[in-house]
Amino acid sequence: MSAETAEVVVTGIGVVSPIGTGKEEFWRSLREGISNFKEVTLFDTSLIEKSGSSEGPLNRIVAGEITEFDASEFLGKKGLRTMDRSTRLLCVAALLALQDASLQITEEKSDRTGVSVGATYGSLHSISQFDRSAILEGPRFVNPSLFPNTVINSPASHVSIRFNIRGFNTTISTGFCAGLDAIGYAADFIKMRRADVVLAGGVEELCEETLMGFHALGMLAPQNGGTPLFFPFDSRRQGFILSEGAALMVLEERDHAQKRGVTPLSIIAGYSNAISYSLEESLMVSIQAALEMSGMGTEDIDYIASGANSTKETDLIETRVIKRVFGKDAYRVPVSAVKSILGETYSASGAFAVAAVTGALQWGFIPPTLNYNVRDPECDLDYVPHRAREQSIQNALIISTDPYGNASSVVMKRP
Repeated sequence: MSAETAEVVVTGIGVVSPIGTGKEEFWRSLREGISNFKEVTLFDTSLIEKSGSSEGPLNRIVAGEITEFDASEFLGKKGLRTMDRSTRLLCVAALLALQDASLQITEEKSDRTGVSVGATYGSLHSISQFDRSAILEGPRFVNPSLFPNTVINSPASHVSIRFNIRGFNTTISTGFCAGLDAIGYAADFIKMRRADVVLAGGVEELCEETLMGFHALGMLAPQNGGTPLFFPFDSRRQGFILSEGAALMVLEERDHAQKRGVTPLSIIAGYSNAISYSLEESLMVSIQAALEMSGMGTEDIDYIASGANSTKETDLIETRVIKRVFGKDAYRVPVSAVKSILGETYSASGAFAVAAVTGALQWGFIPPTLNYNVRDPECDLDYVPHRAREQSIQNALIISTDPYGNASSVVMKRP
């Protein structure tokens, strides 16, 4: 089978998220529209709260925090002491994905198995802690166990070490698009016969440095008494709620999965990434190229998983591009924002979208866009408001955009 005709399939999914651990709990929360935003307990948010915002002082910071997370329940205690939060989240997701795919990585399979992870800010907290000790106490007094976690490829590398994976290991840092880009990169490796199996996805942890950074940029949703004002596509939208988690997919070529006796969950039919001076142009090129690679037209798409995160410009750009690319089909195809339930997981968001769409294809539903109440005249598509829609889906498009002009798209289909 040539690279052009090779089908890359998803055979296992590992999810650790604020709305559920494991694919079925994750899918169930999406289907029922259950979000889980709560006050941050991982660190002291008082400095951020006191700084306020353009809307006035903040009360309590709300985020998509994974509470009561204990990696030792999944991985055992050995080796966890030197792992940061991102690495623990990713290693648990890897374990769940391998179990879901009924895949054991033996010595003979190790060299043909790879890891591809989207991560951008995962090491920020480790860098901050390491540098704080160096500045306050001097370089001789730094904690050496923190140093390995200060590099961005640490989580992906730990996955390879823990699960005996000796094939390629890549970390992709393209911001909001990193999760989709990591999956597209992995799919290319499989098509080129450079790997038989790849663990692909993304990870991002919730830490004070990331939260403070997005707050300083004015990208977080204003909060009133702890209530998040988080409305994708709604005319009231002003920003997003930060979240965390890890999602990894086991990707392999269809024939390879069949030889193992495993039934595919979904198919990665097309992928493309583009960047230009205009985010709108980047997204349009990305969608068109992904559709072309998949051999589909706009009439074949049953659902669009948007990257909308309740920021004014991004939600509007995605709506405009969908109209430009899909034409009259734009008003036929349902579009929803999974981030309205999950929150903005940044580099992990594309991987979570692939996991969510796989669930939609398997269970026959479209995840809702929560909190869509006040219509924006410029955002006038079918956004599946409030509750999930029971509908059989054959083909879906996932889109992701980054404020700096990067855009990625993935076309998926039901096996």
